[in-house]
Parts: sequence; structure tokens; C-alpha cells
Amino acid sequence: MPEPTKKEENEVLAPAPAPPPEEPNKEKEAGTAPAKEPNKEKEAGPAPAKEPSKEKEAGPAPAKEPSKEKEAGPAPAKEPNKEKEAGTSPGKDEEDASPPGALPPGLGSRALERKDSEWSIGEPPAGEEQDKQNANSQLSTLFVEKPQGGAVKVGENITFIAKVKAEDLLRKPTVKWFKGKWMDLASKAGKHLQLKETFERHSRVYTFEMQIIKAKENYAGNYRCEVTYKDKFDSCSFDLEVHESTGTTPNIDIRSAFKRSGEGQDDAGELDFSGLLKRREVKPQEEQPEVDVWELLKNAKPSEYEKIAFQYGITDLRGMLRRLKRMRRVEKKSAAFARILDPAYQVDKGGRVRFVVELADPKLEVKWYKNGQEIRPSTKYIFEHKGCERIMFINNCVLTDDSEYYVTAGDEKCSTELFVREPPVMVTKQLEDTKAYCGERVELECEVSEDDANVKWFKNGEEIVPGPKSRYHIRVEGKKHILVIDGATKADTAEYSVMTTGGQSSAKLSVDLKPLKILTPLTDQTVNLGKEICLKCEVSENITGKWTKNGLPVQETDHLKIVHKGRIHKLVIANALVEDEGDYVFTPDAYSVTLPAKVHVIDPPKINLDGLGADNTVTVIAGNKLRLEIPISGEPPPKAIWSRADKAIMEGSGRIRAENYPDSTTLVIDIAEKDDSGVYHINLKNEAGEAHASINIKVVDIPDPPVAPNVTDVGDDWCIMTWEPPLYDGGSPILGYFIERKKKQSSRWMRLNFDLCKETTFEPKKMIEGVAYEVRIFAVNAVGISKPSMPSKPFVPLAVTSPPTLLTVDSVTDTTVTMKWRPPDQIGAAGLDGYVLEYCFEGTDDWIVANTELIEKTKFTITGLPTDSRIFVRVKAVNAAGASEPKYYSQPILVKEIIEPPKIRIPRHLKQTYIRRVGEAINLVIPFQGKPRPELIWTKDGAPIDKNQINIRNSETDTIIFIRKAERSHSGKYDLQVKVEKFVETASIDIRVIDRPGPPQLVKIDDVWGENVALSWTPPRDNGNTAITGYTIQKADKKSMEWFTVIEHYHRTNATITELVIGNEYYFRVFAENMCGLSEDATMTKESAVIAKDGKIYKNPVYEDFDFSEAPMFTQPLVNTYAVAGYNATLNCSVRGNPKPKITWMKNKVAIIDDPRYRMFSNQGVCTLEIRKPSPYDGGTYCCKAVNDLGTVEIECKLEVKVIYQGVNSPGQPVFLEGQQQL
Repeated sequence: MPEPTKKEENEVLAPAPAPPPEEPNKEKEAGTAPAKEPNKEKEAGPAPAKEPSKEKEAGPAPAKEPSKEKEAGPAPAKEPNKEKEAGTSPGKDEEDASPPGALPPGLGSRALERKDSEWSIGEPPAGEEQDKQNANSQLSTLFVEKPQGGAVKVGENITFIAKVKAEDLLRKPTVKWFKGKWMDLASKAGKHLQLKETFERHSRVYTFEMQIIKAKENYAGNYRCEVTYKDKFDSCSFDLEVHESTGTTPNIDIRSAFKRSGEGQDDAGELDFSGLLKRREVKPQEEQPEVDVWELLKNAKPSEYEKIAFQYGITDLRGMLRRLKRMRRVEKKSAAFARILDPAYQVDKGGRVRFVVELADPKLEVKWYKNGQEIRPSTKYIFEHKGCERIMFINNCVLTDDSEYYVTAGDEKCSTELFVREPPVMVTKQLEDTKAYCGERVELECEVSEDDANVKWFKNGEEIVPGPKSRYHIRVEGKKHILVIDGATKADTAEYSVMTTGGQSSAKLSVDLKPLKILTPLTDQTVNLGKEICLKCEVSENITGKWTKNGLPVQETDHLKIVHKGRIHKLVIANALVEDEGDYVFTPDAYSVTLPAKVHVIDPPKINLDGLGADNTVTVIAGNKLRLEIPISGEPPPKAIWSRADKAIMEGSGRIRAENYPDSTTLVIDIAEKDDSGVYHINLKNEAGEAHASINIKVVDIPDPPVAPNVTDVGDDWCIMTWEPPLYDGGSPILGYFIERKKKQSSRWMRLNFDLCKETTFEPKKMIEGVAYEVRIFAVNAVGISKPSMPSKPFVPLAVTSPPTLLTVDSVTDTTVTMKWRPPDQIGAAGLDGYVLEYCFEGTDDWIVANTELIEKTKFTITGLPTDSRIFVRVKAVNAAGASEPKYYSQPILVKEIIEPPKIRIPRHLKQTYIRRVGEAINLVIPFQGKPRPELIWTKDGAPIDKNQINIRNSETDTIIFIRKAERSHSGKYDLQVKVEKFVETASIDIRVIDRPGPPQLVKIDDVWGENVALSWTPPRDNGNTAITGYTIQKADKKSMEWFTVIEHYHRTNATITELVIGNEYYFRVFAENMCGLSEDATMTKESAVIAKDGKIYKNPVYEDFDFSEAPMFTQPLVNTYAVAGYNATLNCSVRGNPKPKITWMKNKVAIIDDPRYRMFSNQGVCTLEIRKPSPYDGGTYCCKAVNDLGTVEIECKLEVKVIYQGVNSPGQPVFLEGQQQL
């Protein structure tokens, strides 16, 4: 490409100034390179203009190479799709930059001072603009609240919030946060960055937050938030400003652009992800000759690449090699353009730029584009045609013109970038040092070279951020910038500076206090209590101040008001109190002057006698101490003098003395006497006045104790007592009496009445029989309670018992009658000494004592009675109080023995066969009745019982058969015969003793096929005296002979064993089982079964279809059952049928439906009805009905519910004798 003319150089190649230090965020986005290392030019962009083959490589990168997006650097924030396609294109807010591809020799170091130093490689596709328009057509606004830009100081926190409406969204949208143009912040979350998200269900709004913690200066810059949901997309950009002290930016080695911040370092997780822009202190180093790393890599062998990277500190070697590979490509010659646009142009703000291309064919149509939008001719954009040259001028360039431009000719295009540089703002008028007084308005003024320029103010190196509540305000008037300080204070004394992009100025501000004069000082005041206190002073300046009282700050309240009007200061107290007295001082702020004053509050003395009543009389009991405290008031505290009969009562240690305090005066009488009664006077005096008062003191006493009371009558728990009034009533009428009693052997008295007894007679009650008591009396008057009287003579309350109960005839013979009874219901404290039994013959009233001495038992036999006579009987209980009322037998008793036929009551569980296992104990109790005592005979199977093996125990009411260890020989039928004279009663009991069965007799293998073995066996010879309930089959491999159970509880005598392992040889054994358990031994097959590996070919036989339909039929019927009241009972039967029949239970021909007292089960054809805790009402006829399509069948049984009365441990809980069973 030919060298540009001087005019073109001014338009295109103007060098960019070094970036200002206050915008580190833009340095990070663009990648600043120091000017002193020109060898880095090739790292930051393509080769110089002397290599025309590499100029074209500085254009936009093709969209099909996503790996080159990161190499090419960030793209403009306003076009996210364009960023990836076109590579680096500086945003409008970035500094201008010179095109590295168009630099002539000698300008390389100046061009490197611009911000962007990397360029994308390649050409964009022809349909790029159409694809971008299609993508933008699908954009949809999703934000309901977008994040707003903000400012923060170094070290503080800031939060950005974005909200998305979720009404039309089926799931959570995807939100990404970016810094600059491409850095995803999700990977940088850590101690300085936190990302949060919440969802409000009632408003259906997603809230996304990005919080920056302890911000640093390099966190400033442009940020972007993107939200996507399916085909919808929305984006929002915002800025972050970080304010800190001014400083210089150290030179940064451009090699750090290829260094990454590693994990585990101090900066891991921070936003400063690139080592390019980290501010580090650079120690001065010796200058070394500059080395062109690009030339070294181009001329080096591939095996030396890593050595060169290590030597020069390059970590992103792969990125440099990819760019080196693209630089070596040979540029294809364009068919449409004879000369293309330069890679980049630079122009000052307000200047003019000229774009020139030369066409190979002048007939081709040329179109110019800016960021994909076609440019139309206007006063700003001017087009010229000069032969094959096509020229576009851009007049009056502004920052918005900083963008990417390209021109199309036919199907080809070439592109370039324009950088608009804003000229630096200079300070034309410097700040001036200023002096001011506190409270004045201060203005610091300077002028700059341009109107409305960006100017920053600093105080002692820290930036001043004005706000609505700040005293600092900045006013701009064209080129003038004025810092206004309202109400200056000493804290505003500092060095103030102003900084622009092209210069700075500083000046010192000194703020001092004005001299203060006291025009009106404070004066001491003496006021009466309740009057107003007003302390007033006046100073020469209108300043604030502080009030103190006794050295403590004074706070304004409703009682105390502080007034400040101009130069006058007041402290006003509306109603003076004693607490308001003290030393007051007013101190003006910022001055060391004080204005003191003393306030003294006075009050005339007063005597408060409100608590003494109308006649000021005080009554005191003789012998007590009187301490009469009278409240007084006055300021200063008055002096009090007590007197009686013109004789002063002195302060001291006498029996009658006075005690004085600041707020009260007290009259003390240690031991009051009758002579102390009279009128006492009080005199008060202080500097404000005097006060006088009189008090009447009356001394009274308690009455004398009454004489000892007399007990006139005594009952079982009561007595009657009387007494006489006391001789001396203590000077006050007797109001009543209190009565107390105690047990004689106790020292604890108990009061019997809490209300005064007005009479001299009282009846104590609720005493304990047989216990000795004493009583005494207290007299009560208006003064108090007298001392107790002497105790009465001891007395004991006693009472006879109640009559005996339940007198019945126990037995009668020809000459005796035996009676029995129950003790009295109420015996009393005197106890029960015994009983007296009396009888008389029918027709007479002469009662004869049957027992000469008291008897303690409740049963007695009257002897020596004539046969066939009739007698009446009664019994009395006797104790210390005497005999109780007699208990009579209701009718005459005939003296003649009665014969009662025998009757055996067999328990319910013995009416069926009684089953016990070998070794268990048998203990059967059979009750019987009969009189006189019957004769009992036991037999077994018709033969007498061997008493050496079976124990028989007989009593008058029952007989017991007991076997300690049951054996099978004890099984049999036991007969009991009960005989009374000529009456005989018999009963039988079946006892069966069972044991475990023997093993089956023979087990053989009937057949072996495939994986199956058919077994058969014969039942055991010994069934254990009960039925065989099933068999258990086990198998064992011949190699291990370990037995494993195959089938349990099997009822048949043949079985087929399946799923055997092919190639193994098996033995089998069978156990017999009854209700006692498995047999001790098992019978094993003599031969083994070999499961052959080569199975036989088995042909399935042809069977005709079998009709399994069957009408319902009961295989096990219901049986009549006895149940015990309160215990669950079950009725069981089994039924079969196909299709499966429907089961219905009925009681007395009424179907049982939804009754909670019944539960019905049906499992594998077994039907069960459970009756929960039955009562006699649940007895009756129960029916089970089975119905299917082929028929109906019913079966019935009877249920009888009985109640057992043999014993009760607790209400409702029967007691079963040993051997009894419940259903």
C-alpha cells in the first residue's frame, strides 16, 4: 500500500494521548500498553504497513471462528452479536486510538499509547447484516426493573438489582452479568462479588442481585445484564464509578496482557481478572535493549517456542502462536478493490476524516455502512468520485462517530475503524489561596479551556462528591467552575485541588474563628419554689453553644427550655423545683469562654398532717414503741422543735425524743405508758417563714385473759363449753372471743373460729373419738387480743359402733345353729372389743347370751338346742363406749339338719378334650356342692387312679387333680363321682397328653426330569398322639451336604422340587409336623437325584380345556362356639367356588353391614368373622352366605356368650383358673 500523504496522516494517524489515571476501567477493557516497549506492537495488533500481506488481517474476524472471539478482544457493548463477529471495536466511551496497521516507521511507540492494542483477524461473511437483523427481530423486553448505574467509594459495598416479570414464563429465565463487553462474572464470584436470586410468589417477579463487596478502583467501568428465555432476549448496560484519591498509573508491561491470575492467589475471585491492568508498584529497573518477541517467534523453530515464552514471561503462548499463524497467511488479491481502506483512522473531536478506496472497476456500485447501517449523503457525510477512487468525508466528528465502517463493491467489502479522540481540557485560571471565618460562605473558582468540561474537585487528595445534604456544591458557568462551601468550619481548612484531563490546580483554604465579645453576662438568681427561672446572656456573634449544670450537659425537656435567637441565649424554667438549684454555665461553641451563674431556690416551711384524721389523734398501745413521722417541706430545710406542756422535747437518747430530717420530723416514744397521753406541739422555722401544728396522743391496752372454760357435755366428735368475761377490758369494750383447742399430748393449738364469738358458750366439732382434748379462750377488744386463758380440764369424745351387718345362717344341725356376720360399717375411735351373740325361742322375749365372753371372730355356733325348735338370733358389737344397736336375723331358724343334693360344676374349658404337652403340669380344679360333706371317688378309664402318679386333693367345696409332669400314659377318660347319702352326681373329663411326631417311614425319589425331582413318602408310625399338620422338605448338595429348607407346612405325602441346579447331585429329607412342632429326626432318601446337564426333549401333551367353574361349597363348616364376655371371639369356615363367591355374614337372618363391632376377613377361601369384646347380647345364630353365578350356599352356627364369676382382680377383668382357656 502506498505511503499516506501529510494530510492523510493528520486525519488518520494522529497519536492518542496516554489514558488519564481516573478511568482504570477503560484501560482494562482496551488493554493499555506502555510506549517505551515498541516491540509489543506486534503483540497488540498486526504487522506494520511495510508488510502489506498483513494489513488485511487486521479486519473483522469471520463469525464461523468462535475460538478467535477471545483473541480479538472486546466488541462494542451496544451490539453483543457484533462483538463476536467483528472482534475488537472500541466503545464510544473509550479513548481514541491510532491504527497500528497504518503506522509509518518511527510512530510505533506513540501509537502504542492508545487503549486498544489487539485487533480481530479475518473477514466477515457476506450475510452478516441480514443475520443480525433476523436476530434483533426476535428481541423482547423482559425487564420490569433494570439495574441503574451508581458510584461507590473504595472499600464500600454496592448492589445492582434487576427484576423480571414471570407471568408469561413457564420456568426461570437465564440471567448473566458481564463486565465490559465479554467477561462473564459468574466465574468471578467470590469474596468481592456475590450473585443472588429470589422469587416473590404473590407478585411473580424474579429478583436478581449483583453485590460488589469492598470495591476497588479497578472495578469501575461499564457492566451489562442479559436475560434470556427461549426465543426472548433483553439486555441493559450500566456504569459503576469508584472514587478514590488521585494518583499516577504505573507503567505496565504489555506481556502481562498474556498472563492470567491463577487460582490460590490473593486476587482470585476478584473482578480484576486480567494481569494487564493491575496496579502494582514498579521498581525502577535497568533499561534493557528492546526485543521483538514476534520476530523471535517467526524466526524460531517450533521446539524453541516454550523456551522463548519462559524467558520473556509469556504465559498465553498458544494465543500468540494462533495470531502468528494468521499473520503468515498470504493475502488474497481482491477482485473489486485496487486499494482497500486502512485498518484504522483517528481524528480529534470536531475534526474531519477522509475514507478512500480505489476500485478495480469504476462501474461497480459502492455503498458505505456504519455498524451495519447504510450511510446516506448529508451535510455530515459527503461522498466524492474521482476516477476509480471513492471518497467519504465525515465532518465535525463527535464521540458517536467512533465506530466500525465498511464499504461494499459488488459482493466484496472492506472495513476499518474510526477512533474519535477528545482533546484534553486545560486549566486556564488557577485556584487562589483563600482565608475565611467560621460560618461564612466560601467560593473557590477556576477556569478551563472548554465549556461544560468534566472537572473533578479534591480535598486533601480525596474526591469531593456533592449531594443534596452536603455542604459542598459545584456551580458551572460556562468555562468557570466554582466550589461553594456553605457555613465553613475549621474542618474545612485543607488543600483543595481541581483536575481535568489536561491539567490541575490547587490552593489552600484557611478557616478561623472571629473574636468573641460578651455583651450581657449571666447573673445569679434566688427564686421561690414554683416561680420562673430565666438565665439570659448575649455575645457578639451568632453562634451556638452548650449549657451545663454542675458540670453536666443540660438537655431540653418540657420543664426546661433552651432558646437561641441571634446573639441572645436563654435558659428558661417555668416552675422552679428544688432540683433546679445549682451552678449553670454557658459555653459558646469553638470558643474557650464560659459564662457562669448560680441559682438558689427557697420555700416556706409546711407541715403535712393529712394521714392523722380530722382531730389529729394518734392511738398507741401501752408497752409498744411509737414512732410518729410527720412529713415537712421547705427550702432550705426548716428546723423542727417538739414540745409538751410548754416543755421542749430534746433530741437525744431518752425514752421520749425527737428526730429531725430534711423532709420529715419524728416523735419517738420507746415504751408507751398511760401517762404519755396528751397534746404535743410542732414548730418549724427557716429563712422563708414559720409553721405550727398540734397532735393528740392516746395510750390504750389489751384486756386481761378470761378464766379457764368448763366442758359441760361430750359427744362422739363434739362438746359444749362455757366461760366468764375477763375482769379488766383494757379500757375498750370486749368485741368477742377466740376459741382454741389441742390434743392433750400435743403442744400445737388450733383456732376453732375465725369470726369473733359474741356469746360465752361455744360448741367445738369435728374432733377425733378416743383422743383427749383441751380448750382455752382469748378476749378481743379494739386494741387487740388478750393473753390466753388457762386450759380446760382434759376430755375425751367417744361413741359406740354401728350394728354388725349381713347376719346369716351358716349351717344347722339337729342341736346346733352356726351364725356368721360382717363387722360394723362404722367402728369409731374407741375400736371394737368383740361381739355378743344372743338368741330367744319363738314365742318368748327372753334373750339368752350364747357366748359368756366377748368373741372376736364373726362366726359362732350356738350349741345345746332342742331339735325341731325355732329360735330368733341377734348380735351386738361392743367397745369402750358400750354395746351397739343389735342386728337381728329376719326370721326364726328351725333347728334341724337339711340335706343338699350333690352337684358338680365342670368348668367350660374342661367340657372339651383337655390337651397338654409332655412335661407340662396338669392342675384341674372342679367345684361341687352338697350337704352334708359329700364322698368323692375318682377313676381313670374305669379303673381306680394310681395315687403314686396322680395327686388328688379334696375340700368341702372342690376337688383338685394334679400331675407335676404329664406323660402320654396319663391320657384317658377321668370319671368323678360325688355322693351325699342316697344322692349321686357324676362327671367325666377327657385328658390328652401329646408329643412331637416321629419321622416319616420311607422317602423315595419317584422321578427326575430337567431341573425337577418328584418325591413321595409315607406318614410316620407315631403321630405324637395328635394329628399330623404338615411336612417340611429339605435338600442338600452331595458335595457340601448342607441342608436348606425347600417347602414348609406341606400337607400332602408327595411333592415336586423345582429350580434345581443342572449338574448337581441332591439328597432330600422330610420332617413330620404336628401342633407340638417338627419331629426330632428326618427321613432321608437312600439314593440321590442327579440333575443331568443334557436335558431330555420334552413334548408338551395336548390337553383339552377344562371347565373350572364351580358352584360355592363350604369345605369346612361353622361350629357352635362358646365365647367369654369381654374377650374377642372369631367364627371360621372355608369355602371354594369359581368364579370367586361373594361372602355375606348375617346374625339372626339380618346382614351385618358397616358395624364397627364386627370385622370380616377372607384369605385364600378362609372366611373369618371377628366379634370385638362380645356381650351376652351378641349371642345368637350366625350365618355365612356364599354367592356366585352358579349358585348360593349358606351355613349356620350358634354362639353363646358367658360371663365368668370365679374371681375378679379389677372391675371388668375375669380371673381364669390354671388350665382354663378363653376363646
